[in-house]
Amino acid sequence: QVQLVESGGGLVQAGGSLRLSCAASGSIYSIGVMGWYRQAPGKERELIAQIISGGTTNYADSVKGRFTISRDNAKNTVYLQMNSLKPEDTAVYYCNADGVVLTGASNQFRYWGQGTQVTVSS
Repeated sequence: QVQLVESGGGLVQAGGSLRLSCAASGSIYSIGVMGWYRQAPGKERELIAQIISGGTTNYADSVKGRFTISRDNAKNTVYLQMNSLKPEDTAVYYCNADGVVLTGASNQFRYWGQGTQVTVSS
């Protein structure tokens, strides 16, 4: 029904930048919250940034001031601009869409992307 497709991961040197994109497709009427999580080897998945449909944003302390989340509601797409990357930012980054209302329905759903690898070398 709904797919989240991420792009933009890769290998970058410390201090560099990457921009992740995540496009949601399907019979979507609206998406309440879109966000980015990450999971490093041996660690739990953690929320790093989220943005509500009205534009309010929330960041984890570890990325505040370095990462910027934005969204294009018309395209059901969320972006994560990552600057001043550090080796500890290395992880698989997952896109999340929460409070998704499908066309012609009233229930809300949650979806995940497949993940994209970000590797920051020192």
